[in-house]
Amino acid sequence: MRLPLIVRSGTASFRQSDVARRESRRISMTMFQTPSPVTPAVNTRPGRVSKNQLDRWKVACTVFLLCAATAVVARAQDVTVLVRFNYDNGSGPSPLVQGTDGNFYGATWTAANSLGTVFSVTPNGTLTTLHNNSDQVWDGLVLATDGNFYGTAEPNDFAGYIFKITPSGSFTPVDDFCSQPNCFGGAPFAGLIQATDGNFYGTTTGLGFSSPRGTIFKRNAGGEVTVLHTFSCSAPNCSDGADPWGKLVEGTDGNFYGTSFGGINNKQCIAYDSYLFQYSGCGTIFRITPSGRFTVLHRFCTETDCSDGFFPHVLMQAADGSFYGTTGGGGIYDPLCGPLGCGTLFKITPGGVFTTLHRFCAQAGCPDGYFGNYPLQRDALIQATDCNLYGATDAGGTSNAGTIFKFATAGKLTTLYSFCDQPNCPDGAYSGAALTQSTDGNFYGTAWGKNPGTPGARGTVFKLSTGLGPFVSFIRNSGKVGQTVQILGQGFTGATRVAFRGDPAPFSIKSDTYLTATVPARATTGYVAVTTLSGMLQSNQKFRVLPQITSFSPTSGPAGTSVVITGKSFTQATAVSLDCKHQMSFAVDSDTQITAIVPTGAPSGKIGVTTAGGRTESAASFTVTD
Repeated sequence: MRLPLIVRSGTASFRQSDVARRESRRISMTMFQTPSPVTPAVNTRPGRVSKNQLDRWKVACTVFLLCAATAVVARAQDVTVLVRFNYDNGSGPSPLVQGTDGNFYGATWTAANSLGTVFSVTPNGTLTTLHNNSDQVWDGLVLATDGNFYGTAEPNDFAGYIFKITPSGSFTPVDDFCSQPNCFGGAPFAGLIQATDGNFYGTTTGLGFSSPRGTIFKRNAGGEVTVLHTFSCSAPNCSDGADPWGKLVEGTDGNFYGTSFGGINNKQCIAYDSYLFQYSGCGTIFRITPSGRFTVLHRFCTETDCSDGFFPHVLMQAADGSFYGTTGGGGIYDPLCGPLGCGTLFKITPGGVFTTLHRFCAQAGCPDGYFGNYPLQRDALIQATDCNLYGATDAGGTSNAGTIFKFATAGKLTTLYSFCDQPNCPDGAYSGAALTQSTDGNFYGTAWGKNPGTPGARGTVFKLSTGLGPFVSFIRNSGKVGQTVQILGQGFTGATRVAFRGDPAPFSIKSDTYLTATVPARATTGYVAVTTLSGMLQSNQKFRVLPQITSFSPTSGPAGTSVVITGKSFTQATAVSLDCKHQMSFAVDSDTQITAIVPTGAPSGKIGVTTAGGRTESAASFTVTD
């Protein structure tokens, strides 16, 4: 691919990054009066959670009702800059991920003597460069169950590879995309996810001009890489989508969900990236099964003037089961945002019911922020322990340098912080990267920068404090009975109990910030609690106990036959099916047994059991006889 343009000033030279190009488009904005502050939800005793608080937490996160959105601006929150990049130690930081040691890990897009770095930073702001990259890492890392971090890198030849890096900085390329036909059909600009099955999943993009226009791939534990779907743009009007720039998300149903930046060609949806490549198409939201069955759930710009948005960013699944995300274009058209619109915040159900929840720049001066329409976006929402959604924009706010916002369950968007509120922007600017809520309750994130030569001009790492208390989280939030669960937190030294929805579990303390536990025999899907010397810490999401089918009897019979299904974790069963599509009436006899009835008209096929923790299928098929 093309190298960034080189801009020379006197005897010094530097790469002109995307943010420098954005700066040339900024215009001044009107200052506005901030209303009274919004008080965040705060635990009265940090570190301890009462049963009533837990019940309210569960109910609020489960209901998660969203109405027509409004926007307000809160007083500036407590933001602390932990790191200011200076080009020697990197420039253009990625989103962060918390490690087992309680530190945060990420990558930079470029640096003075390399094409970026992989780094770690402590909660107090001590930065360590772990690796100087020879190729560009465009997105963040994923912490895998083996304790290492994985990511994707893209050399300047429009190819790429997957790499592994240890917490101490040992860097190893593990898969070269160009060892596959067509180099996987594009370059990897999105990070990886590790799914419930232990495999890694990711995307490549065709950058708007190559054929094919991207892929979805799987990498198994043995290093075998399989292309699950190719974006060929062969459907009329490229209606199946093209150029998936963002990472995937695994749904609780075991399928994967994602977005494509292109597809659905429309003259309103044309953008240029920092290399002046043209991208046409409005984008899609899709679902793909682990076996590769691909379905488009939503095509953007289907409403008048693209009021539903276009150029979608990364999805996240909230506690209510729906997916939430933002778009870089469409919505409201304001001169401050440019001709492509200001972007939206939306919700979509796993079945494809789409709702626009907020259109950015709803007020004069865009105090709620807006997005810059660029294809290389890592904008994503997160759901915090107060059940609200949090995110960042890369433009708008008091200085037109981006914002951090909260989207409340009642449908109200609150601007928590505007970047560049001080001279020379020492806090950075143009974030647009997903926040990370650390297990200490605070939010950590990254911003790029502006005004070369000033503090924060090459990007920052910051902490946002809103008063939320500590909690525990998982490296992987699902597993089977008997499997080992890896839990992140703090204050684990001296911990006395780990419980899965009240059921005690064997556990081993590895460090003050990391422990492992074994899923107990009768565990059910729900929150995990760790009792420490300072009190009880609750998990920020439910741990999903996956059902298992070990056998069924009889193995054949006509309609009306009673089939006894044996396995594990059946207590929360919600459905039993034959050949996937035919529902069986059933009764849960125990946590290890279900009795189901073969329905009339059902064909032979595998038996499936769906619970609150997920779905499983039998290895063998039941044969329906006449």
